[in-house]
Parts: sequence; C-alpha cells; structure tokens
Amino acid sequence: MTDYIRSLRALVGHRPVLQVGASVIPVNEAGEVLLERRTDNHCWGYPGGSVELDEVVEDAARRELYEETGLLAEELTLFGVFSGPDTHYIYPNGDEVSNIDIVFVCRRWSGTPVGQPEEVEELCFFPPDALPENLSPPIRTPLLTWAQKQINER
Repeated sequence: MTDYIRSLRALVGHRPVLQVGASVIPVNEAGEVLLERRTDNHCWGYPGGSVELDEVVEDAARRELYEETGLLAEELTLFGVFSGPDTHYIYPNGDEVSNIDIVFVCRRWSGTPVGQPEEVEELCFFPPDALPENLSPPIRTPLLTWAQKQINER
C-alpha cells in the first residue's frame, strides 16, 4: 500500500476510494506473460500498484515492476486504461476500491525475476492461451483482453 492510500485509509477506513493504479504486463521473448501469485488473495495477477501523489504514471509502473519482481523496465508501451465495475474490488482486509488501472506492456526488461515476499508467493511465465484460472478479479479483464489480442495476432 502506498503512503497516499495508507493516509486515505486512516481517514475513511474501509469505505470505497477511487484508486489510480499503474500496472505492467511483462512479456518474455517467447511471448509469455510473467504473473505473480499474490499473498493477499492467492490469485494470479500482473505487477502493479497505486500511483503516489504527483508521481508520473510510467515511473509508478517501473517502480511496481521492480518492487514486485526485481525486473527493470527498459521500455513500456501503453496497453490501455481500464475502469468501471470490472475493476471494482474489495480486498481480503475489507478495503474497497474503484480502480482506474493504467496498464503497460513491457517486452524489454532486464534482471532475474524474484518475487517480493510481502506481496508475491510465486512468479511464473504463462503463454497467453494457457493463463491460470484463478486470476485476481480486478485484473481479469485487462489481462484477458491482452491475451486474446495475442492469440488473434498469431
């Protein structure tokens, strides 16, 4: 949780907040996506998190990718902005959010994937046509949209 969201939560408790996220779909040379199994809901998702006040969105995406996977983004390409009922979520701790998720694809990165133990149980590459079934609810639509696009481009 970012400092900004933490300070909001101190004021509003678990009530719904509008949360702007920066996320990354890391893709290897084989076209597989790196997903992380989250420690909070034990579902699979891509790296991402809240944008801090005055933080450049691309910087937030790079920061989240590095914090959660140990990878350094060399190039980010905007994939899309996702919002609405599909990205509304109640975390296991009761915090409710209406997410606006700004999602980037990263095909050029460096480093060796290593999950951050506080947030990541496991990291694994998946082909677009064989994603795990237990996807984290707020990232389901963006990730499946990306996967379908990859399958259609074959």
